[in-house]
Amino acid sequence: MTEGSSPSSQVLRTQLATPAFPRLEGRHPCFSTTAEGHARSARLHLPVSPGCNIDCSFCKRDFNRRDQRPGVATRLLTPDQAVGIVERALALCPTLSVVGIAGPGDPLATSHALDTFRIVHDRWPELILCLSTNGLMLPQRIDEIAAVGVSTLTVTVNAVDPAIQAQITPKIAWQRQRLDGVAAAERLIENQLNGIARAAALGMTIKINTVLIPTVNDDHIEEVGAQVAAAGARMINIIPLIPQHRFADLPAPSLMARYVARADAERHLRVFSHCQRCRADACGIPGVNDYTALLYGDDIVAEPTFSHG
Repeated sequence: MTEGSSPSSQVLRTQLATPAFPRLEGRHPCFSTTAEGHARSARLHLPVSPGCNIDCSFCKRDFNRRDQRPGVATRLLTPDQAVGIVERALALCPTLSVVGIAGPGDPLATSHALDTFRIVHDRWPELILCLSTNGLMLPQRIDEIAAVGVSTLTVTVNAVDPAIQAQITPKIAWQRQRLDGVAAAERLIENQLNGIARAAALGMTIKINTVLIPTVNDDHIEEVGAQVAAAGARMINIIPLIPQHRFADLPAPSLMARYVARADAERHLRVFSHCQRCRADACGIPGVNDYTALLYGDDIVAEPTFSHG
């Protein structure tokens, strides 16, 4: 890869003069193309998803109030408890425009997330609903996702080469069976790309999250961008690895590595560069304010347990 601008990246920069996502610009922090747009509206993540169906080498889920990263929440909520949290969040944060579900497990591994979205959409139809998933169950559940009012979708795609993906996600649970290695990777990649295509056909706005993992997928980002763009994705977010779990001995990517990866991805997609690596129970404007502590400063009781997949 060279660091010069490709014709496609020049076209993307020219298009930045107009909103990339007119319906979402200024209302959804993750689909704003400027830092100002990103800081205009607040979002709420509801931690209702207890289990996951894949085992990623970088993922370490937990319940605490310290860590500012995905996969972490103060507690696990039931769908009914989540409705009360939305009420509290709207009172605390008047600019709230987005309700998302991104964990702590995968929202499509159980029914909890879609049950929650159904209740929230019936009560507050003006709120944008956003789902973040690993994509394994996306083709099977895309019609349900659309039916409960979800309009924006984030899919985590870390590789489109099964040999690379097998290092990142060495096992998955698929149709009540465990798949390992390349077989697991092939199934995950196929379902991700198929699900993205089906979501795009339904008119959803699709963002891709890709964890940048030095020595594993750092030379593979452009291919990821090309294939997810062909499937129908509109934007990509390159997330630097947090060294932990089985990747604890790997270094975090340098600023230059992140720049190069974003330049590679920009050949095919708009690149989102304001990510704050949000918790599964985040509330507020990313990087500006955080209402999570106030939101959960009550006597809600929920068992902090989930399946590790």
